[in-house]
Amino acid sequence: MQDLPAHEYQRVSFSREIMTRKKARRLRSGFTTGTAAAASALAAAGLLLQGTCPGQVRVRLLTGDCLDIAVHACGMDCKDFAWCSVIKDAGDDPDVTNKAEIGARVSRLENTDEITICAGKGVGRITKPGLELAPGEPAINPGPRRMIRESLEKVLQEMGDKHGLRVEGFVPRGEEIARRTLNHRLGITGGISILGTTGVVRPMSHAAYVATIDSALSVARACGLDRVVCTTGRRSERFAQGVFSELAEEGFVQIGDYLAESMKRAARKGHKEVVLVVFFGKAVKMAQGSPHTHAARSRLALEELAIRVQKQGGGAELEERVAKANTAREAFFMLQDECLEIFEWVVQGMTDHAQSFAGSRINVRAILLDYEGRVTADSSGAWKQMSTRERA
Repeated sequence: MQDLPAHEYQRVSFSREIMTRKKARRLRSGFTTGTAAAASALAAAGLLLQGTCPGQVRVRLLTGDCLDIAVHACGMDCKDFAWCSVIKDAGDDPDVTNKAEIGARVSRLENTDEITICAGKGVGRITKPGLELAPGEPAINPGPRRMIRESLEKVLQEMGDKHGLRVEGFVPRGEEIARRTLNHRLGITGGISILGTTGVVRPMSHAAYVATIDSALSVARACGLDRVVCTTGRRSERFAQGVFSELAEEGFVQIGDYLAESMKRAARKGHKEVVLVVFFGKAVKMAQGSPHTHAARSRLALEELAIRVQKQGGGAELEERVAKANTAREAFFMLQDECLEIFEWVVQGMTDHAQSFAGSRINVRAILLDYEGRVTADSSGAWKQMSTRERA
């Protein structure tokens, strides 16, 4: 924290007291489908290798923390196949997978020490490009895969077992649950996605999220910070902290989808500058003037982006491909190769619309990240946009 006068220290203390009270009233957190899958795999491996089903397992989350999860059911299909399941607990988050049974079936692999992960009944499969995983892959994201592998590697090491393991995730009601999601639109068929970037589900109530943003902005101001860096989530914040390594931790605020509300509150609290650091999907919606960047508007955002690509000289063929892109991620890589100019339009649009929400009392700057966390475009011109070849 910066050196502050005595009265400023009192303001910081008061703001932190407010945040403590808000946290005390915060909705209950839960765990992700990825954590549930890792817990099931860990329990099934214990049953297979040790012959007993544990009542609960301790899973190491991607944050480094550990969580104890109760085992719901377990069994042996035969001496070579063990399965276990847990009940997903999303806390107070309105998640369609809350209370779903998430399971894993584990078997030994001969002549290898590898751990392979595949999709069973109720777990979706990728059929379109643009997601983190390639078409044909099980819809089990990299984070959950890492949790599963690390959990099982630890068990194998502790037991001195040199075999590999095959893990098949399954969700008994997965196909039914998936019908209440947008998976079909993204090209995920046959069941739900096994997700999780940290392992923990944070409740997403509107009032709770906005209150958290408000508190974070208050603390930043009380710490004497005129500038705040706003990101839409934990991953973009981590990369933003690398870009603005000199900024105190209190200066980073996760705003989720709440662009307009966050800009208004930042200006109201007396901040002089807001820097938006986001990935392409959210950036496009911000550039188009969306006050709230919810996923429900994704298809329309891509169609509008395609029209803009044509105006920026991208050509009719590229316009058509962008309009038909499965995700903003897929469109990003097309444009990175064929229409770099669009990224300058995006950051300028982000700046203009965010400025309109904030008013004239605050300056707004926008930075667009690529999917590796590198700066692609900066409305201030401080970071030179680089082509793919220059980055290599």
